[in-house]
Amino acid sequence: MTPDEIESALQAAFNRCDAASCPLTDQQRQILLQMVEQNQGISHLHSYDDSDRNPLQELSSEELRIFLGYVKTQETQNMSWKVQLLNDWLHGQDSGEVHFIRQRYGVQWLDRLQSHHFDLIRLKVSDRIEVCNALWEWVQDNGPCQREWFLCTVIQVDETKNAEDSFASCIVRFQNGAEYEINGIYEWNQCNWRWEK
Repeated sequence: MTPDEIESALQAAFNRCDAASCPLTDQQRQILLQMVEQNQGISHLHSYDDSDRNPLQELSSEELRIFLGYVKTQETQNMSWKVQLLNDWLHGQDSGEVHFIRQRYGVQWLDRLQSHHFDLIRLKVSDRIEVCNALWEWVQDNGPCQREWFLCTVIQVDETKNAEDSFASCIVRFQNGAEYEINGIYEWNQCNWRWEK
């Protein structure tokens, strides 16, 4: 988008806020306009080649697990997670568990994140991932058993969806030929796997 198109879109958003009886203050409008101006300058300097890169892949496994949990919670309450985050930021409120998004990644990261990026984090057969030994061992941060990561290939993905919930499991094959089934791959075991580095 050109700077003029962005400014027009912002002005339209300001008008919608006014029409919804939630007008922004002049200071809030100025902050948003300044952020757009700053981001435009940055994007011209760096000329992003990685526009196809999924911003979710920039998060650590733990950050991704927390963020996806937040998104799922907001969506089950029929709320827009993105609007909620932006409102928190605009009003200087703490966003709870996902406050790290604001602190570490900022508005630019959030702006790059689109709905199709969530589809890209789904595993497919033949994807190469690393899994943590915490799947089959009791691992503690300061215990005798440390986290170790093992390279493997996804050989099967099963997803079950009903009206309210979805559940996924997958089977991976290690380099030595052993296979292992991971239940709750996107749910409770999200922190125990990561994309191949």
